[in-house]
Amino acid sequence: MEQTKKPRKRRLGDRKDGRRLRTLDPFFTFVPFIMKDRNDSTNFFEDRVELSAAEKYLREKRQEGLKGVGMLHLFLTAYVRCVAKYPGLNRFVSGQRVYARNNIEVCLAVKRTLTLDGSETTIKVELEPTDRIEDVFRKMNTEIDKIKNGEEENGTEKFAAAFAKFPSFLFRFSIRFLKLLDYYGLLPQAAVNVSPFHGSFFITDLGSLGIPPIYHHLYNFGNVPIFLAFGAKYRERELAADGSVVEKRYVDYKVTTDERTVDGLYYAMAFRNLKHLLRNPKLLDEPVIVNEDID
Repeated sequence: MEQTKKPRKRRLGDRKDGRRLRTLDPFFTFVPFIMKDRNDSTNFFEDRVELSAAEKYLREKRQEGLKGVGMLHLFLTAYVRCVAKYPGLNRFVSGQRVYARNNIEVCLAVKRTLTLDGSETTIKVELEPTDRIEDVFRKMNTEIDKIKNGEEENGTEKFAAAFAKFPSFLFRFSIRFLKLLDYYGLLPQAAVNVSPFHGSFFITDLGSLGIPPIYHHLYNFGNVPIFLAFGAKYRERELAADGSVVEKRYVDYKVTTDERTVDGLYYAMAFRNLKHLLRNPKLLDEPVIVNEDID
């Protein structure tokens, strides 16, 4: 039986998108005042995963009817499982305070067409820590189809277009004003809903472009604490235990993190769990126990 988290009552000092953590180690109360910006507190991590089990799992899911399911959906399902086990991954820093986010919001850049002049926008998808790959696949495709099949601009594009019409001095003032509102948690919910800079996790699939992953910077505006990029699959020949040469397929991924939310050991355990799930994807179909973050 899957366990879901219970809603909490909003308290003084909480934000619309998260609750303030009041029992943090004093170090994490202190650090955001030393490293004020997200780029000041960025750490980098890279790893790779062997794909034999993942590719078999995805083939089985396609045969079950999930046509088009791929590594993007696998990474996201493994990520929400990690959040279920390690809820500190879903923390963020705003206004020099650390918060636990109320939900899981994944941000993704989408090109309407894979051409140099094809327009690009972003989508935000709300996921649950109990979501299976079928749920992730459905939710992601629903939002991506809206972008690729629709001719109208989405909320993010409309918001950006409105500001782009301002003269430069007014544009600069407006952005500073938005940052001030965001600092104090007063940014209108409508703006947060369309902002790709506010969310749990930003992911980019560079494998679809046929290139390796990059280390993508975190944004100082907003509160996204983790950015993951994964690249194209590749083959390597390795020596097996019996002395024969075998060919295996891998995918590399690189992660950029905000170190003000959790310590290095916490990230290490979470990333080890992420790799374990990617190497053993059938675990993603098992029941989920959702751990609550601290108060």
